[in-house]
Amino acid sequence: MDKVLSVQRLSVLDLLDPNEINKRASIPPPSEDEFDNIFVVEGAVAASQPLVMSMNVREICKFKRSFLRKLRSDMHGRRGEWERFVAIKADASDGMSMYPRLLPGATVLIDRHYNSLQPYRKGEVNMYAVHLRNTCVVRHVELAGRNLVLRPHNPTYAVEVLPLEEELGISDYLVGRVCYIGIET
Repeated sequence: MDKVLSVQRLSVLDLLDPNEINKRASIPPPSEDEFDNIFVVEGAVAASQPLVMSMNVREICKFKRSFLRKLRSDMHGRRGEWERFVAIKADASDGMSMYPRLLPGATVLIDRHYNSLQPYRKGEVNMYAVHLRNTCVVRHVELAGRNLVLRPHNPTYAVEVLPLEEELGISDYLVGRVCYIGIET
């Protein structure tokens, strides 16, 4: 195949649809200043895609590198290849169930390399993005036997109990720890 391409003076990229290449390759390179580009994606992408393709990027937020470097990770399972930080927009259900800590439309920064139930700060409860029904929801999480208890901050919303499948561990359900919430007023 290489010889045929060489004789025809073509590259592999010439065989692909240019629109498809642009969708996958037009993510801006890392910036040269003190900020990193963090991609805002749908919950389903944050929950299941190790690397973010440009066709899945809704927008780009900038965070100071010094802030991101200070965040500790606590990774379980095979997440080393995953892009560490992604952001999602809280939907109406997540926003109101975690009210007043979260509001609908808030930008939620998720550290996907922190997928353990260990408290980040002693005496404080972590907020997590949890893989649920092919998307992710934001809740406080506890373990009760072989069940994850998804607890909303707002007491008017129901607690959900998520039974752990036999072959999966806690880290397979935890997308990551919520490490920043941005609410525009």
